[in-house]
Amino acid sequence: MKQFLKFTLATIVGIFIASLLSLLIFFGIIGAIAGSSESVTELKDNSIYELKLDGTLVDRSEDDPFSAAFAEAMGQPSETSIGLDDVLANIKKAKNDNKIVGIYLHGGSLVGGIASIKEIRDALVDFKKSKKFVVAYADNYSQRMYYLVSVADKVLINPQGMVELKGLAAKSMFIKNTLDKLGIEMQIVKVGTFKSAVEPLINTQMSDANKLQVTVFMNSIWNTILNEVSTSRKIPVDSLNKYADEMMMFQPTEKSQQYALVDSLVYSDQVDSILKKYAKSSEKDYKPTFVSHNAMKNVEDDSKYDKNKVAVIYAIGDITDEEGDGIVARNMVETINKVAKDSAVKAVVFRVSSGGGSAYASEQIWHALSVLKTKKPLIVSMGDYAASGGYYISCIADKIIAQPNTITGSIGIFGVIPNFKGFHEKIGVTFDGVKTNKMSDMISLDRAFTPDERNLMQNYVNRGYELFVKRCADGRKMTTDQIKNIAEGRVWTGEDALKIGLVDKLGDLSDAIAMAVEKAKLKTYNISEYPEKETFESKLMKSFSKDIESKFMKMQLGEQYGLFKQVQEVTQLNGIQARMSYNLIIE
Repeated sequence: MKQFLKFTLATIVGIFIASLLSLLIFFGIIGAIAGSSESVTELKDNSIYELKLDGTLVDRSEDDPFSAAFAEAMGQPSETSIGLDDVLANIKKAKNDNKIVGIYLHGGSLVGGIASIKEIRDALVDFKKSKKFVVAYADNYSQRMYYLVSVADKVLINPQGMVELKGLAAKSMFIKNTLDKLGIEMQIVKVGTFKSAVEPLINTQMSDANKLQVTVFMNSIWNTILNEVSTSRKIPVDSLNKYADEMMMFQPTEKSQQYALVDSLVYSDQVDSILKKYAKSSEKDYKPTFVSHNAMKNVEDDSKYDKNKVAVIYAIGDITDEEGDGIVARNMVETINKVAKDSAVKAVVFRVSSGGGSAYASEQIWHALSVLKTKKPLIVSMGDYAASGGYYISCIADKIIAQPNTITGSIGIFGVIPNFKGFHEKIGVTFDGVKTNKMSDMISLDRAFTPDERNLMQNYVNRGYELFVKRCADGRKMTTDQIKNIAEGRVWTGEDALKIGLVDKLGDLSDAIAMAVEKAKLKTYNISEYPEKETFESKLMKSFSKDIESKFMKMQLGEQYGLFKQVQEVTQLNGIQARMSYNLIIE
């Protein structure tokens, strides 16, 4: 009895301590969130907008009330994300506000798609038209960050820093051998010689067709980078390629200055004096007044209210039939229908950043857009990706605008039915049953297709492909044969897509908005963004479950987390897919 009371008391004390700790953490999180909210920012004269190039670049900013606040409450560093929409808006504010004299690009490790990086770079090029300065400093520049900051008037680097310039490389992770060891056979039905999304499941290396298309679009992307760096830094393209072959990050930092890749080698505490010279302040004891990215977001927008609206609808991520992250068909259709019925909306820009997904879901979104198009001008702005299903939902637009290094096309579809028979045999599981008809158990995961079943599936996929081709042909005002000549699942850059008629113009989101305004014949307007961002409470609850699970798995699996995610994505594929290769890594 004494021992029982001892353990009972210990349990009660443990529960009390755990509850108290949880309560303290909870209030710490709430306090961190509350402390992070900022009021309207009042700018001072001779201010400098400081853009820290750190974290993960996403198309659209979103409040994450759990990750950052939880990390702050626990005294741990957090993974941060930065919205492309916020960056572009802040650069525009900085250009138009007389109290901002320049932009300081404070280098870090910003991870983002090359087309999104270019969009920021283009905004900085436009900013410089105001005759204001752009200065960049970093201890080290990744290749993508160097591409971005090469537009600056002055590129500074730590004397012991590195400039990564090495060219581009692309690779895929193939899991066929892993599946073989598990006894899992992936039964593939597809249309498209270049449709490479299924290759990691059935091959151990790239097919010749896939290598060809990847080589073409990688060279296209690299040439865009080279040409723009060449223009900004006044270095011939041939010289840049020569420097890249030297693997600049392992060369002495002085060599980067000798090659004019950077302007000065300075320590971080010397940057202020350089910024002071660029600010040209008449104050004797002037010290740069930096305006952080978050503070800049809170600078009041001086645009006047207008009853005419241009709607920007964001379609970001995988296209799915089910609830979750990405582009959920039912929710997207609801948003599109809402915008279509809003009489105040005079034109629509559909911002697509997706490598595709469910063919069925893509068709539902296409249909909703086709109805909207009968009522209002519809312009598509392509982000880093608008391929396969991403192109499916784009092709209906009046006009399509893409970046030169946007990945698009990939007009083709596939289906995957796994056969777990070998896996079941390994673990001693058997199945038996009865059926009333020949095809009653056709969609079965415990055996291989029969020839008749495979023919049925192939015909089903063929019909889906023909519909995809027809949607593209009708949208682009081309014949189905013309589309088939450039389809077959082949991936193109925006630059090459322009040449073959898959897009209409090279440009960014602001260009798409300008085109929509022109088509709607608007003189004044306001921008409205859709879908509406999630409420604080909704985001908080979702973050708790999602972040804890993913962080736990990353901690347990380490470097193998990528393989786990790929296997998980394969097992979750539902129905016929219009999807490009989702595990191509461009370095």
